[in-house]
Amino acid sequence: MEKVYKNIIVRMPNWIGDFVMALPVLEDLKKKYPNSKITIMLKESLKDLVENISYIDEIYTFKKPKNKIYPKNIIKDLKEKKYDLGILLTNSISSAIWFYFAKVKNKIGYRNYRSIFLNSPTRFSKNRFSQHQIITYKELLKPLSINISNTMPTLQAMETDKNKIVGLLNSYGYQKNKKLIGINAFAAYGSAKCYPIDKYILLAKKLIEDKNNFVIFIGDKKNVNKDLEVLKNENQIINLIGKTSLKDLIALISIVDVFISNDSGPMHIASAFNKNLIALFGSTSDIITSPYSKNKIVINKRVKCSPCFKRKCPIDFKCMNEIKIEEIFKEINNFNVKKTI
Repeated sequence: MEKVYKNIIVRMPNWIGDFVMALPVLEDLKKKYPNSKITIMLKESLKDLVENISYIDEIYTFKKPKNKIYPKNIIKDLKEKKYDLGILLTNSISSAIWFYFAKVKNKIGYRNYRSIFLNSPTRFSKNRFSQHQIITYKELLKPLSINISNTMPTLQAMETDKNKIVGLLNSYGYQKNKKLIGINAFAAYGSAKCYPIDKYILLAKKLIEDKNNFVIFIGDKKNVNKDLEVLKNENQIINLIGKTSLKDLIALISIVDVFISNDSGPMHIASAFNKNLIALFGSTSDIITSPYSKNKIVINKRVKCSPCFKRKCPIDFKCMNEIKIEEIFKEINNFNVKKTI
């Protein structure tokens, strides 16, 4: 008789994009064990990603510990919960050690140097670099006899948060029924993933030639960029870089009509809302981390050196420089926009 696990903990990835791509694993687990309790373990900074998600029963957040190998408080907390199944969606040795010392009964994770701490160390598929990351995450469920499903990442935004963002946009002069176009010009991993900021500026200026368009630049405090100051007197452009929390960002992306982004966490958030999405790829692989949604357009020039997976381009940045502003502009106008607000 197949074992039924009643108390499950899943260690979620640390990056926003990876976190969003891992969400289908949780949904598939809940379908397999509908009466079981599913707890997710995540960095405190990511907790706003999981509001209102029905297949998550409990959230355990933590801050980066000083002692990564044996953080006493984290291990104590986990041990008290007496989990009978732990799934590691991270590949670090520390997370495996935490589950081991917390006496999580059955531990599933990908096989590497930490395999000694796992009950079911799973080999990476030979297709790992020719399939989507979501499939790679789902393959970790094979020891539980859970087949690869069609589930896709989905997120929820609270109505109160959306209303707050609408009020913020109105304070900048946004008018209802105008097309709202979001631009994420940055990526946490490094500049090699980013379309040049001067080209994003030119694109924004071209977009506001149409008086029905409003453009919003988004990003966190690390992305504050002096180059964008040339747009500060443009009435149809709103610069919210460094002015929103993660919760605000989620709500904002949920109401845009079109979203343009590098390969990044915000791109995957937009994908989880099935937004009209244009994703620009250069140094990374759109096979592995493209938006996992229907309303997407991926632009990738597939130059010889791409994907290089470098943080900074050491040569001519051809992969991004070959993407023309006119091409992005044309794709934006090809979307059938249905107003969100």
